[in-house]
Amino acid sequence: MTLGCLMVDVAGRSLLPEDRDVLEHPLVGGVILFARNFTDVGQLATLVAEIQALRTPRLLVAVDHEGGRVQRFRSDFTLLPPMRRIGREYAMDAAHGRELARQAGWLIGSELRAVGIDLAFAPVVDLDFGVNEAIGDRAFHADAATVALLAGALMAGLRDAGMSATAKHFPGHGAVALDSHVALPVDRREFVDLEPELTPYRRLIANGLASVMTAHVVFPAVDALPASLSRRWVTDILRGELGFQGAVFTDDLSMAGAAAFGGVGARAALALEAGADMLLVCNSRPAVLELLHSLDPAPRPASALRLARLHGHGPAPGLETRARLLASDAWQRAHGAVERCRDARPELALDGERGA
Repeated sequence: MTLGCLMVDVAGRSLLPEDRDVLEHPLVGGVILFARNFTDVGQLATLVAEIQALRTPRLLVAVDHEGGRVQRFRSDFTLLPPMRRIGREYAMDAAHGRELARQAGWLIGSELRAVGIDLAFAPVVDLDFGVNEAIGDRAFHADAATVALLAGALMAGLRDAGMSATAKHFPGHGAVALDSHVALPVDRREFVDLEPELTPYRRLIANGLASVMTAHVVFPAVDALPASLSRRWVTDILRGELGFQGAVFTDDLSMAGAAAFGGVGARAALALEAGADMLLVCNSRPAVLELLHSLDPAPRPASALRLARLHGHGPAPGLETRARLLASDAWQRAHGAVERCRDARPELALDGERGA
């Protein structure tokens, strides 16, 4: 069985019978975890192992773990600063800021890989224009070259830890005021004016970026559909003009930014036609069940291969692996550096159970 095109959620801290039925369906290829799925690292490692034992190849397990407001697992994990803080450190000392981004990426990857998780949906490469509160301090900086550099450093840290990066939210969510979780944002700039947003993607792709998450934002000068559902954006621009060869995730198709374009079946069909490899459907089990009964995509061997390459690698996960990690000099150095950065400003609250 290959990995299917749906990434879904589960209800709690262990699998219910219905969860198992859903995850064993051939259309499912991955699971995204939330704070409700977490008590401590022991419980989390057991849940992840339970998920990954269901199928061969094993399902991808992912989580939003950026730092700041968007870090689903907090106790037993290093509390990461918002990426804006790292951008400010870079502005004061470029070498230090770049190394801090790499250390943050390595901590994200190594701590999650120790419990078996394959993917953290990070880094955010949106530009911080100061108009979108949903992005806000999740962005490194307003300057495209700085974002590209710091995101590249974080990607290198993830890679060193055995994890691939997922750059989001393509092609850019930072210049619209509305939050796509609750509304449909529209960016009315011409395509030529979007070049700063594309700069981080160009540079990360040139350095082997493995996956991208698309945004539920409409750019009328390019297409009437949001980028997440647009063949023009995904196939023509991202894959064609930018030369991206990795996996494409949609943001959560349950979000209001996608809901304006038909029922969940219609949205899923549009996303697949656009060229997405995996569709997130979060916090709506009825929508997942509808897709499992109605979606009938053609075989997609290239997508299955791109997704299989996202499995994490490195030492076998487990509590012994985690204990060795936390005792290592590398973890002590990285943890200390990130803690000092985070403590330079008040900690921010977790941003609920929203999608990525």
